[in-house]
Amino acid sequence: MSLPEIVSREEWIRARVGLLEREKALTRARDELAAKRRQLPMVEVTEDYRFTAADGSSRTLLDLFEGRHQLIVDHYMFDPEWEDGCLSCAGRVDQYGNTDHLHERGTTIAVVSRAPIETIERWKHKMGWTFPWYSSYGSRFNFDYGVSFDDTVDDPHYNYRSAAELKAKYGWAELPSELHGTSVFLRVEDRVFHTYSTYGRGTEQVGGTHYYLDMTALGRQEDWEEPKGRAQSLGPRADQRGAPAASGV
Repeated sequence: MSLPEIVSREEWIRARVGLLEREKALTRARDELAAKRRQLPMVEVTEDYRFTAADGSSRTLLDLFEGRHQLIVDHYMFDPEWEDGCLSCAGRVDQYGNTDHLHERGTTIAVVSRAPIETIERWKHKMGWTFPWYSSYGSRFNFDYGVSFDDTVDDPHYNYRSAAELKAKYGWAELPSELHGTSVFLRVEDRVFHTYSTYGRGTEQVGGTHYYLDMTALGRQEDWEEPKGRAQSLGPRADQRGAPAASGV
Protein backbone atom coordinates (compact mmCIF):
# COMPACT_ATOMS: atom_id res chain seq x y z
CA MET A 1 0.00 0.00 0.00
CA SER A 2 1.26 3.47 -0.88
CA LEU A 3 -1.04 5.96 0.83
CA PRO A 4 0.12 9.28 2.35
CA GLU A 5 1.94 9.17 5.70
CA ILE A 6 -0.32 9.80 8.71
CA VAL A 7 0.88 12.81 10.74
CA SER A 8 -0.41 15.41 13.20
CA ARG A 9 -2.20 18.53 11.99
CA GLU A 10 0.85 20.65 12.86
CA GLU A 11 3.18 18.42 10.82
CA TRP A 12 0.74 18.51 7.91
CA ILE A 13 0.63 22.34 8.01
CA ARG A 14 4.44 22.57 7.92
CA ALA A 15 4.62 20.19 4.95
CA ARG A 16 1.77 21.99 3.19
CA VAL A 17 3.36 25.44 3.62
CA GLY A 18 6.62 24.10 2.25
CA LEU A 19 4.85 22.78 -0.82
CA LEU A 20 2.94 26.07 -1.22
CA GLU A 21 6.13 27.90 -2.13
CA ARG A 22 6.80 25.46 -4.94
CA GLU A 23 3.19 25.78 -6.13
CA LYS A 24 3.54 29.55 -6.25
CA ALA A 25 6.79 29.21 -8.19
CA LEU A 26 5.02 26.94 -10.67
CA THR A 27 2.18 29.45 -11.06
CA ARG A 28 4.67 32.23 -11.78
CA ALA A 29 6.55 29.99 -14.21
CA ARG A 30 3.30 29.11 -15.97
CA ASP A 31 2.46 32.78 -16.32
CA GLU A 32 5.92 33.47 -17.75
CA LEU A 33 5.53 30.60 -20.18
CA ALA A 34 2.14 31.89 -21.31
CA ALA A 35 3.71 35.29 -21.92
CA LYS A 36 6.46 33.66 -24.02
CA ARG A 37 3.78 31.80 -25.95
CA ARG A 38 2.04 35.08 -26.72
CA GLN A 39 5.35 36.48 -27.96
CA LEU A 40 5.78 33.77 -30.60
CA PRO A 41 5.75 35.01 -34.22
CA MET A 42 2.92 33.95 -36.52
CA VAL A 43 2.59 32.54 -40.03
CA GLU A 44 -0.06 33.62 -42.53
CA VAL A 45 -2.28 30.80 -43.78
CA THR A 46 -2.62 31.13 -47.54
CA GLU A 47 -3.88 27.62 -48.38
CA ASP A 48 -7.55 27.43 -49.33
CA TYR A 49 -8.59 24.75 -46.86
CA ARG A 50 -12.17 23.52 -47.15
CA PHE A 51 -14.27 21.91 -44.43
CA THR A 52 -17.72 20.34 -44.36
CA ALA A 53 -20.16 21.54 -41.71
CA ALA A 54 -22.93 19.53 -40.05
CA ASP A 55 -25.48 20.73 -42.62
CA GLY A 56 -23.26 19.56 -45.49
CA SER A 57 -22.20 23.06 -46.53
CA SER A 58 -18.61 23.95 -47.38
CA ARG A 59 -16.68 26.26 -45.03
CA THR A 60 -13.33 28.00 -45.24
CA LEU A 61 -10.90 28.31 -42.35
CA LEU A 62 -12.02 31.93 -42.02
CA ASP A 63 -15.63 30.77 -41.68
CA LEU A 64 -14.69 28.61 -38.69
CA PHE A 65 -13.91 31.76 -36.67
CA GLU A 66 -17.65 32.60 -36.69
CA GLY A 67 -16.67 36.26 -36.88
CA ARG A 68 -14.44 36.22 -33.81
CA HIS A 69 -10.76 37.15 -33.64
CA GLN A 70 -9.34 33.83 -32.49
CA LEU A 71 -9.93 30.20 -33.36
CA ILE A 72 -8.83 27.16 -31.36
CA VAL A 73 -8.94 23.95 -33.38
CA ASP A 74 -8.99 20.61 -31.59
CA HIS A 75 -7.48 17.98 -33.91
CA TYR A 76 -9.68 15.08 -32.82
CA MET A 77 -8.34 11.69 -33.93
CA PHE A 78 -10.91 10.22 -36.33
CA ASP A 79 -9.54 8.35 -39.35
CA PRO A 80 -11.93 8.19 -42.33
CA GLU A 81 -11.94 4.39 -42.02
CA TRP A 82 -12.99 4.39 -38.36
CA GLU A 83 -16.57 3.85 -37.25
CA ASP A 84 -16.07 5.63 -33.91
CA GLY A 85 -13.89 8.51 -32.80
CA CYS A 86 -10.96 8.35 -30.40
CA LEU A 87 -12.11 7.82 -26.81
CA SER A 88 -9.05 9.54 -25.35
CA CYS A 89 -9.92 12.63 -27.40
CA ALA A 90 -13.48 12.28 -26.12
CA GLY A 91 -12.23 12.75 -22.57
CA ARG A 92 -10.60 16.00 -23.65
CA VAL A 93 -13.50 17.58 -25.54
CA ASP A 94 -15.95 16.50 -22.82
CA GLN A 95 -14.33 19.16 -20.65
CA TYR A 96 -15.04 22.18 -22.84
CA GLY A 97 -17.89 23.26 -20.60
CA ASN A 98 -19.69 26.46 -21.51
CA THR A 99 -17.82 27.86 -24.51
CA ASP A 100 -19.64 31.19 -24.11
CA HIS A 101 -16.82 32.14 -21.73
CA LEU A 102 -14.41 31.81 -24.66
CA HIS A 103 -16.79 33.69 -26.91
CA GLU A 104 -16.74 36.59 -24.46
CA ARG A 105 -13.01 36.84 -25.17
CA GLY A 106 -13.49 36.80 -28.93
CA THR A 107 -12.43 33.18 -29.28
CA THR A 108 -14.14 30.26 -31.01
CA ILE A 109 -13.30 26.63 -30.30
CA ALA A 110 -14.06 24.01 -32.94
CA VAL A 111 -13.18 20.38 -33.59
CA VAL A 112 -11.79 19.17 -36.92
CA SER A 113 -11.35 15.54 -37.99
CA ARG A 114 -10.70 13.71 -41.27
CA ALA A 115 -13.70 11.40 -40.99
CA PRO A 116 -16.66 12.18 -43.30
CA ILE A 117 -19.20 14.53 -41.77
CA GLU A 118 -21.88 11.83 -41.68
CA THR A 119 -19.66 9.63 -39.50
CA ILE A 120 -18.74 12.58 -37.30
CA GLU A 121 -22.37 13.58 -36.80
CA ARG A 122 -23.38 10.05 -35.80
CA TRP A 123 -20.58 9.91 -33.21
CA LYS A 124 -21.26 13.45 -32.01
CA HIS A 125 -24.95 12.67 -31.49
CA LYS A 126 -24.10 9.43 -29.67
CA MET A 127 -21.79 11.34 -27.30
CA GLY A 128 -24.27 14.16 -26.72
CA TRP A 129 -21.99 17.00 -27.87
CA THR A 130 -23.13 20.33 -29.29
CA PHE A 131 -19.87 22.12 -30.10
CA PRO A 132 -19.05 22.82 -33.78
CA TRP A 133 -17.29 19.91 -35.46
CA TYR A 134 -16.11 20.00 -39.06
CA SER A 135 -14.83 17.39 -41.46
CA SER A 136 -11.57 18.06 -43.30
CA TYR A 137 -12.08 14.96 -45.45
CA GLY A 138 -10.29 15.46 -48.76
CA SER A 139 -8.32 18.42 -47.39
CA ARG A 140 -4.63 18.62 -46.48
CA PHE A 141 -5.41 20.52 -43.27
CA ASN A 142 -4.73 17.73 -40.75
CA PHE A 143 -1.65 16.61 -42.66
CA ASP A 144 -0.24 20.13 -42.85
CA TYR A 145 -0.73 20.68 -39.12
CA GLY A 146 1.06 17.48 -38.19
CA VAL A 147 -1.68 15.20 -36.86
CA SER A 148 -2.45 12.91 -39.82
CA PHE A 149 0.04 10.74 -41.67
CA ASP A 150 0.13 8.64 -44.82
CA ASP A 151 2.45 8.00 -47.77
CA THR A 152 1.78 11.48 -49.19
CA VAL A 153 3.59 13.16 -46.27
CA ASP A 154 7.18 13.62 -47.45
CA ASP A 155 8.86 14.46 -44.13
CA PRO A 156 6.49 13.48 -41.29
CA HIS A 157 6.95 15.16 -37.91
CA TYR A 158 4.85 14.99 -34.77
CA ASN A 159 5.33 17.34 -31.85
CA TYR A 160 8.28 18.82 -33.73
CA ARG A 161 10.11 15.47 -33.77
CA SER A 162 10.94 13.45 -36.87
CA ALA A 163 9.41 10.07 -37.63
CA ALA A 164 12.79 8.44 -36.94
CA GLU A 165 12.97 10.03 -33.48
CA LEU A 166 9.40 9.00 -32.65
CA LYS A 167 9.89 5.42 -33.84
CA ALA A 168 13.02 5.10 -31.73
CA LYS A 169 11.38 6.62 -28.64
CA TYR A 170 8.09 4.71 -28.73
CA GLY A 171 9.11 1.57 -30.59
CA TRP A 172 6.73 2.27 -33.46
CA ALA A 173 7.22 0.46 -36.76
CA GLU A 174 5.28 3.24 -38.50
CA LEU A 175 3.62 6.47 -37.46
CA PRO A 176 -0.09 6.05 -36.57
CA SER A 177 -2.45 7.43 -39.19
CA GLU A 178 -3.92 9.80 -36.60
CA LEU A 179 -2.46 11.63 -33.58
CA HIS A 180 -3.93 14.45 -31.50
CA GLY A 181 -3.13 18.11 -31.15
CA THR A 182 -4.48 21.64 -30.80
CA SER A 183 -3.83 24.55 -33.15
CA VAL A 184 -4.59 28.23 -32.63
CA PHE A 185 -5.28 30.87 -35.26
CA LEU A 186 -5.69 34.64 -35.28
CA ARG A 187 -7.88 36.63 -37.69
CA VAL A 188 -6.84 40.12 -38.73
CA GLU A 189 -9.68 41.40 -40.92
CA ASP A 190 -9.86 38.67 -43.60
CA ARG A 191 -6.34 37.36 -43.12
CA VAL A 192 -5.73 34.23 -41.03
CA PHE A 193 -2.52 33.52 -39.11
CA HIS A 194 -1.30 30.38 -37.36
CA THR A 195 0.02 31.35 -33.93
CA TYR A 196 0.44 28.11 -31.97
CA SER A 197 0.17 24.33 -32.03
CA THR A 198 0.70 21.81 -29.27
CA TYR A 199 0.68 18.02 -29.28
CA GLY A 200 0.89 15.03 -26.96
CA ARG A 201 0.59 16.02 -23.30
CA GLY A 202 0.61 19.67 -24.35
CA THR A 203 -3.12 19.30 -25.04
CA GLU A 204 -3.81 18.65 -21.35
CA GLN A 205 -4.05 22.39 -20.72
CA VAL A 206 -7.44 22.22 -22.47
CA GLY A 207 -8.70 19.53 -20.06
CA GLY A 208 -9.17 21.00 -16.58
CA THR A 209 -9.72 17.57 -15.01
CA HIS A 210 -5.99 16.83 -15.20
CA TYR A 211 -5.13 19.83 -13.05
CA TYR A 212 -7.82 19.09 -10.48
CA LEU A 213 -6.52 15.53 -10.17
CA ASP A 214 -3.00 16.88 -9.64
CA MET A 215 -4.26 18.41 -6.38
CA THR A 216 -5.44 15.06 -4.98
CA ALA A 217 -3.59 12.35 -3.08
CA LEU A 218 -4.28 9.75 -5.78
CA GLY A 219 -3.29 12.06 -8.64
CA ARG A 220 -4.28 11.19 -12.18
CA GLN A 221 -4.14 7.50 -11.36
CA GLU A 222 -1.79 6.68 -14.22
CA ASP A 223 0.93 4.04 -14.10
CA TRP A 224 3.71 6.53 -14.84
CA GLU A 225 3.07 8.66 -11.75
CA GLU A 226 5.10 8.73 -8.54
CA PRO A 227 4.84 7.36 -5.92
CA LYS A 228 4.48 3.98 -7.61
CA GLY A 229 1.44 2.00 -6.54
CA ARG A 230 -0.48 5.02 -5.29
CA ALA A 231 -3.20 4.67 -7.91
CA GLN A 232 -3.98 1.08 -6.89
CA SER A 233 -3.95 1.68 -3.13
CA LEU A 234 -7.73 1.95 -2.80
CA GLY A 235 -8.67 -0.51 -5.54
CA PRO A 236 -9.39 -0.18 -9.28
CA ARG A 237 -9.80 3.22 -10.85
CA ALA A 238 -13.44 4.28 -11.10
CA ASP A 239 -13.56 3.68 -14.86
CA GLN A 240 -11.92 0.25 -14.67
CA ARG A 241 -13.48 -3.19 -14.46
CA GLY A 242 -14.00 -4.30 -10.87
CA ALA A 243 -14.41 -0.80 -9.46
CA PRO A 244 -17.31 -0.36 -7.03
CA ALA A 245 -20.36 1.40 -8.40
CA ALA A 246 -20.86 5.01 -7.40
CA SER A 247 -23.57 5.52 -4.82
CA GLY A 248 -25.15 8.45 -6.61
CA VAL A 249 -25.63 10.20 -3.28
